[in-house]
Amino acid sequence: MTNDVTLAHRTLAELEAFLPVLDAAPKDVGVLKLLVRRPQVDAREVLDRGELDLTQGLVGDCWLARGSSRRPDRSANPDSQLNIMSHPMVEFLAQDPEREPLAGDQLYLDLDLSHANLPAGSTLTFGDSDGVGDAGRPVIVVTEEPHTGCAKFVARFGAEAMRFVNGEHGKPRRLRGLCARVVVPGVVRPGDRVVVTRPATA
Repeated sequence: MTNDVTLAHRTLAELEAFLPVLDAAPKDVGVLKLLVRRPQVDAREVLDRGELDLTQGLVGDCWLARGSSRRPDRSANPDSQLNIMSHPMVEFLAQDPEREPLAGDQLYLDLDLSHANLPAGSTLTFGDSDGVGDAGRPVIVVTEEPHTGCAKFVARFGAEAMRFVNGEHGKPRRLRGLCARVVVPGVVRPGDRVVVTRPATA
């Protein structure tokens, strides 16, 4: 996946007008809409099946080998093992299904990713779209690690989009996305339901 066709970027007015659609996302049970592996920097593979692993994250993704420039030893940050973004948001920004993977995330969900709905420590359990029970299903946990994007996001979707997803409307809603790590390994597929469990409050 290298499609980087130039399209007219969304304007701030268009982005703000789209907020009601984003706010209507499911709160408790969402859907995995798109699954993308990054075998190397700037490469994308859209998957119909992916394996979540405790050590590797999404198997075949370059997260582990790429490491993190924010860590002294440049090792991979386990709290950013997976990058997750709202599918309605990326769909609106990309304007073309072929461009959606360019956002650079691995899992794209139809789910409210906001801090209010998914505080750090919330778990997401992936299950069959037919509603089969969750026993033995893959589980990931939302971490505190921020996900703010980079210059490539600006190049692909525009400076207004970057300001919007990290601004007063976007930041509390996590419109750029969130970070997570695997806590129960297993296989995920587009169409899987995603069940939210929030941490107990004191």
